[in-house]
Amino acid sequence: MTYAENLWLFTLLLTGIIIVPGMDMLFVLANALTGGRRAGLAATSGMMAGGVCHTVFGTVAVAALSTLIPTLSPAMVILGAAYMIWIGLSLARSSITVDHVEGEARRATAKIFGQGLVTCLLNPKAWAFILAVYPQFMKPVYGPFWSQALIMGTLTMAIQLIVYGGLALAAARGREALISNPALTIAIGRAAGWLLVAVAAYMLVRSWQGW
Repeated sequence: MTYAENLWLFTLLLTGIIIVPGMDMLFVLANALTGGRRAGLAATSGMMAGGVCHTVFGTVAVAALSTLIPTLSPAMVILGAAYMIWIGLSLARSSITVDHVEGEARRATAKIFGQGLVTCLLNPKAWAFILAVYPQFMKPVYGPFWSQALIMGTLTMAIQLIVYGGLALAAARGREALISNPALTIAIGRAAGWLLVAVAAYMLVRSWQGW
């Protein structure tokens, strides 16, 4: 397999894992609906920063630590699920309205970015992808690991921006219709919170059964 073919296949797999609805997508959607474009893009930026960290981790794992990585998987699943349940419960208990979010948008942007980063880093789906895919596509025959990591990381960020950023902008535009209906905004925020809890709990149970 040539490097171009290898990279094309990696891109297809990467796109598939990103567009599958999960914790990351729900987090971006919830923030875009309740906080508008600024909040949605801040969440997207956090995901992209997490993608960079995943690329670095994958490179190190392939280069030096491949025999030790499997021992980290159970802990990452538990931490990821617990963090997302906490975020979900916070949203489920909230009474967020559009007017309230507008007043706190600037102050909350850094917080949303940080939450997005942590959400991405603790997402078991992303770690499972890294552990399963990177060893298959990052090989010495294709050149230095750092150059491969640069390309793979750039692809990851680009696809995250297209998918999550596009979702955030679309949700933010729909949010304008919610300004005159704060009760609906509160309901959406709480529903998104409970959905995050349900997804995280399901992933935790599935992982527990597989151990």
